[in-house]
Amino acid sequence: MNITVSMSVYVVDKVRTVSDTKREFYTHHTRPIVSVYRRIVEELMVEMHLLSVNVDFKYDPIYALGVVTAFERFMQGYQPEQDKASIFAALCKAIGNDPEQYRQQAGNILEQAKHMSLEELITKISSSPSENAENSLVGILQAIANQPNFKYSRLFAIGLYTILAETNLELIKDKEKRDRTLQQISEALHFPPDKLQKDLDLYRSNLDKMDQLLGVLEEALQAEKKKRVQQETEGKNDSINDVKN
Repeated sequence: MNITVSMSVYVVDKVRTVSDTKREFYTHHTRPIVSVYRRIVEELMVEMHLLSVNVDFKYDPIYALGVVTAFERFMQGYQPEQDKASIFAALCKAIGNDPEQYRQQAGNILEQAKHMSLEELITKISSSPSENAENSLVGILQAIANQPNFKYSRLFAIGLYTILAETNLELIKDKEKRDRTLQQISEALHFPPDKLQKDLDLYRSNLDKMDQLLGVLEEALQAEKKKRVQQETEGKNDSINDVKN
């Protein structure tokens, strides 16, 4: 007697790895990345990848603003300039996202922040959710405040910090006021205040280091130009002397 055994095959979606994301990135951006900036790009890529495969992570415009802001701030001074757009697009596409959506939503959320005071923003976060406001800055923050499993990230923190700075530029200059505001925001959103503070302190520190690096690179570039001009001048003078002799 022949017995046929039927087996059910379960197909489990393969979780994308960091290597998969890196390979995808370099299919979209094929030019070499300047060595000074390569680590910045790869760290941002890995951070975005790890969030994209986290089951608790949910994309929102504040996160998008954090990604755009971090990219623009840390990639300032990149040459050739036209490669920046290609690199950013590749970062987003590598994790299956639309770079135009990131930029558009980041711009929209920042524009809303321009028309609000810091005090108004903090007050509204803690108030009852507004009707028909889910896509607004206030609506997004209210939803996050009421979402117990919200996946906090450094990039979200950078987006939030960018919004706070837009509502009150003096915030980033006055440490006491900045710390007090971050404490209020953390409480309103139910974030660990120490985590938010630590991430933003590191962000500002890294920006300072990047500014210093850009200064050194600019000095080296100017010195190289001066040296090249001097060599060309000396070469011309030698040629003139040879002709005279």
